[in-house]
Formats: sequence, structure tokens, C-alpha cells
Amino acid sequence: MIIRRYLLVLLLPLISWMPADQPRIFLIGDSTMSNKPLEDNPERGWGQLFPQFLDGIEVKNYAVNGRSTKSFINEHRWDSVLAQLKQGDWVLIQFGHNDQKKEDSSRYAAPNGAYKDNLLRFVKEARAKGANPVLITPVMRRKFDDKGNFVDQHGEYPGVVRALAAQYKVPLIDLHKSSEALIVQHGVQGSEKLFKTTPAGHYTKLPDGVTDNTHFNTYGATLIAGLVAKEIHEKHIGLDPFLKKTAFEGKYRFDLPEIYEPHFRRDTLNILSFGAKSDGVTLNSQSINAAIDTCSNRGGGVVMIPSGLWLTGPIVLKSNVNLYLAPNSILQFTTDFSQYPLIETTYEGLKAMRCQAPLSALNAENIAITGKGILDGGGDAWRIVKKDKLTESQWKRLTTSGGITGDDQKTWYPSEKSLKGSKTQQAGVIAPGKTAADYNDIKDFLRPNMISIASCKYVLLEGVTFQNSPAWCLHPLLSEHITLRNVYAKNPWYAQNGDGLDLESCRFARIEGCTFDVGDDGICIKSGRDEQGRKRGVPTADVIVNNCTVYHAHGGFVIGSEMSGGANNLYVSDCSFLGTDIGLRFKTTRGRGGIVEKIYVSNINMENIPAEAILFDMYYMAKDPVVLVGEKRETPKVETIPVTDGTPRFRDFHINNVVCNGAAKAIFIRGLPEMPISDIYLNNITIKADKAGDCIEGKNIQLTNVKLLTADNGKMNVQDSKAIKMGD
Repeated sequence: MIIRRYLLVLLLPLISWMPADQPRIFLIGDSTMSNKPLEDNPERGWGQLFPQFLDGIEVKNYAVNGRSTKSFINEHRWDSVLAQLKQGDWVLIQFGHNDQKKEDSSRYAAPNGAYKDNLLRFVKEARAKGANPVLITPVMRRKFDDKGNFVDQHGEYPGVVRALAAQYKVPLIDLHKSSEALIVQHGVQGSEKLFKTTPAGHYTKLPDGVTDNTHFNTYGATLIAGLVAKEIHEKHIGLDPFLKKTAFEGKYRFDLPEIYEPHFRRDTLNILSFGAKSDGVTLNSQSINAAIDTCSNRGGGVVMIPSGLWLTGPIVLKSNVNLYLAPNSILQFTTDFSQYPLIETTYEGLKAMRCQAPLSALNAENIAITGKGILDGGGDAWRIVKKDKLTESQWKRLTTSGGITGDDQKTWYPSEKSLKGSKTQQAGVIAPGKTAADYNDIKDFLRPNMISIASCKYVLLEGVTFQNSPAWCLHPLLSEHITLRNVYAKNPWYAQNGDGLDLESCRFARIEGCTFDVGDDGICIKSGRDEQGRKRGVPTADVIVNNCTVYHAHGGFVIGSEMSGGANNLYVSDCSFLGTDIGLRFKTTRGRGGIVEKIYVSNINMENIPAEAILFDMYYMAKDPVVLVGEKRETPKVETIPVTDGTPRFRDFHINNVVCNGAAKAIFIRGLPEMPISDIYLNNITIKADKAGDCIEGKNIQLTNVKLLTADNGKMNVQDSKAIKMGD
């Protein structure tokens, strides 16, 4: 006994310092909140996705399909939860859908009668156990009238919840109100993508499909869970400390955009069934396009490119089709220029006549290119090449293969038409009264982008290698809900205009786990050029770039220079730039206009950067970032001109946690006298470089915990700038 008491005395100080039991979150409610099977099932409850928005707290989801407050109590489900509650726990309570069902006496609870009494019981009994109840108004069902007006189907029930919360001082999450705003924001058609509604053939358990405007899919449930998390934060409900923060300054998980991913019917068409041959000689354009058309007309599915080498001309992807490339498949686009007719499209932000893209989609929905195969654009046949970018043996091999060498003997052209196009001002830009025939004499110069996805919704590119593009590799334009996952974009380092990805005037995109090794910019954000871009007025917005690697490129992550429609709400994190000419590259020039703002960058690693690690430049000159041997460049003339619609704006950039081992210059900021670059926040950055860099025409530039390990002792040249803060 004495020994026991002695041990207790020794342990008491330790016990007093032990942390209290970690609080838990209990969810009670109906099917819109409950967990659902993950396999072969489109339905998800928002409570199932809610843990994604939390950190350091357990969620126990006791919500059950079909339950009302009455049946949840009568089936002793509440007793089960109540028995587990401890001091400090939380109970989130959402009922109402099934309480309305007058035809079912086991569930019906009148709004100002049993429903109100049952909610009050949850509140009082939870508080008696020292737990914290939170009332949630019923989430909206989707319903619009014939005129497109939203229809509320919940009657008095939401008002009862609000009144009860106010009377008994219970925290309230008004999901009834916020979910209506979400559904209305998505519109009559777009809001279908929030719910379980699915066409026939997508799931074995739903062979005939389903129309369901009550229960959510993964996308919808995630958005609803985000609304709950956001309201917890805005109302300072006690769970606020457990909300998940992101790597981006001041941003929570619920602040980031959500992207819808397409799903396809379980119907696969093999191109062999349409006469395709993998002999590397037969042109399979007709067979592949016939398979795609047939698949789309049937309601969609998968068109499979089997293992083999498949020669083809242009392919047009149609709605509801997933073009799947099997392992060891190569889709080789022909170098016969006659297969690519001139069409009206855009190029570098302007309306232009160009050759048809090797693979394109226009006004399509629910499309994908997936698998483990390779798409090769045959770009070597299209590309103009400078002698300075090749070895002597490479140059000799190229010039003896055909084509034409220019008058200076330093540039190779694929053909006479290509040479003539290079000497034409604004080649391909559409002029009034011109037709495709008027551009035929420079046709070979009008290289297509390899993958052109224009005015499309719900796009997935996954697992595939895209290589050797004639111009830009991947070009989504005026499209929404785009996912690129584990894609490899590959071009020769000298490929002129050989960008990896150019996301132009798009909204809601996720670029994750991708690799770029290209001849121009790696990951590039654009939004149209000059007056045409401003008139279009569509910014690129709500984009997540995560866990990507960029090897050779003019820039790792780039905005501009064609950014006349603006860009905002871009989130870039956990990327590596290895040998890119510039790491973070933000470029524009007078005449562009457009506002680029709310840009968040975090956790970036760089090595061996030949030029600047971080660059903001409003004097972009359309030159290679690294000056070639013998090349002379003049410093732009500095003059102040009036601010117009063509004056670009760079502001509100947040760049955190960057490490760069080796660069010519650490940081370069150059604004315009009439429009300085402003509100740039650089935090926790270490750069080893030859020179620290410059800040010219900047305003409110803040460097916090920025270490520049340079020969000039980290001292930046600051010129014509205001409110520059450097230090801890």
C-alpha cells in the first residue's frame, strides 16, 4: 500500500500535464450526410468528405440513409451516440428531408411539433454530457421551375432550425441558404453535376442510370462539406482551430477550387473493329474517328488504342468519349501536311488561320485522353530550327534531310511555304475578307498546336505522354473543369513555341503529378492577347498546380505574356524546376492590359537556373530568356505614358518557401513607370545565385526571411520604387 501511494505521488505531476482527451466530431443526420459505399457507386454524403477539410480531429459519422429525427431516436441511434459523448465533443445535427414525409408515420415529424422537440432533445442531452451541439439547416434539393427559377422544397423546417438555434444560443450552420446559392451559381444544367444523377451504363448497380436531385456525387458532396467548413470559420464556431490550412498564406482547404472529373460508360470500342491497322504505314484517321463518332452517338464510353504503332491524321474527340491508349501504344500523327486543312482558330491569343490540330475537341463535354501510351505530333517535320541550337552533326543531318536553308545559312525551314510565312507580318492572323485559300501559300508555316481543346467542359488527361508537338503541346482554351494528372509533355529543348501546357481563358483546373521537358514555357497561364483578349474578357482562374516537375523550359511556372483577359486565384505548390531558364516567370508588356492578381505559390524547389529564379517583367520582348552567344540586346527605353485599357497590372502575389540552388540572378522585378508592380510578398526564401537582382518600378514589395546567397552579398538594386521592405 505504501509503495502504491508513493508511485501515485510520483505520477500525479505527470498526469496533470497530460493533454485532455482530444475532442471528436459526431455527425447525426440523413442520407445527404451519411457515408456511402465507395465501389461502383456515384453517391457520397457530405459528411463522408468533411474530414478532408479538418486536421487533428476524428469524425464519427452516424448519419444514416432515410432517417428523420423521429426514426433516429426510435431506432436508438441517438442513444448510441449519446453514450459515447464526452466533455468537449461536438455534435453536428442535420435533419429535415425525411421529417417532411407525411405518408410515413415512422418518420414524419411536424416542423413546429415533434421535429422541433427532437432537435431540442439532441441539443439538451448533448450539452448535459458536456458536448457542443451545432444545428444545421436541411441542405437543398435541386429543383428549378420552367422559367429557370430555383424552387425551395423544405417549407417551414429550415426556419424552425434557425429559430431554435437563436433561442437556445446554439451555433448554426445555414446549409439551406448556402447550398441554394451553390446550386443557383452552377445553373440549371451545371447543377446536375453536383448530384447522383447518372446516365445508363456507368455503374453495374445502376444499369439503367438514375435521376436523383437529392443525393450528391463526390464533387457535390465535397462542395457541400466545404460550405460547412467555411461557415465554421466565418462564424468562429469552436471547431475553427481544427480546420485544415493549406500551404498558401492565409488560405484554408475550403478556399481552394473544386474540379469536377468526368465519368464514362462501361462500353469499350476497339479501333481494330473499325479497320485500323498498326503497321506504321496505314493511315488510320478514318477508322479512329469512326470509332469515336460511334461511341459518342451511343452515349459514350471508351475508344481503345491497342498496343502498336498507329499512323493517323487529325482526330476529333467527341462528347462522352474517353480515348484510351493501352501500354506500348503509339499514336503517330502523320507528317503529310496535306492531311491538316487550314481552319479558323486562335494562335498566341489572336484569332488566326492555322492548320488543324492533330487532336482536337470543340464544344464537347465529358472527354478524356487516358492510359499509358504515347501521342507523337510529328513536330520535327513542321518546326523551323536555328543552327545555333544544334551541334554541327545535328545541323548537317537536318539540312541534308530536305527542306530549305535561309539566306543567312543559320535557319532551316521545312519548305518554301514555311520560309515565306516566316517573312510575313502577323502570319495567319485573320484579316477582314480573307478566306483559308488566301493563306495557302504560307500554310506550312501555320503550325498547329498538338492538342486543342476549345470551349469544352469536364476534361481529363491522365497518364499519357504527349511529345514532339508542331507548336504548343497542350492547349485548353475557354474550357472549364480540366484535370491533368500524371501527364508527361516532352519536346526537344530547341523547339520554337514548343510550350508544354498553355491554359488559356479557362476556369477550374487541376494540374497534378505532371512532368514537362519542353522547348518553351513549361506550365503557362494565358488569357488572350491585346484588344482581342480584353474584348473576350475571360480570365484564367481557379487553378491548382501541384506536385509537378519541369526540366528544360523557358519558365517553370509562367503567366503571360498573352494575359489580356487577366488571371486570378491560382495556387501553385510542391513543384520542382530543374534547369528551366527561369523558375517563376511572370511576363507582360504594354498593350496587353489585363489584371493578374491573387496568385499563391508555395514549396518550390529549383536547381541550375540559367537566368532568374523569380522574375516579374512588364517589358517582355518575345526573346529567349537566356541570351545566345554573340546576341546583343538593348535595354528598353524608360518613359511614362498615360494609363489605358492596354496597361497591364501585376499585383497581389504571395510566394512562400522557395529554395533555389544556382541561378544567374535571384529576383528581378521590373514594372512600368505608369503602373508599378505592386503588393508582392516573398517569404521564407533561400536563393543561391550570382547576383541578388533588381527591383525597378515596384510598390509595396515585402521580402521576409529572404536569404540571397550571392557574390554581391544579397544586396538588390532598388530603383524608382516605393514601400520596399527587406528583412525579418
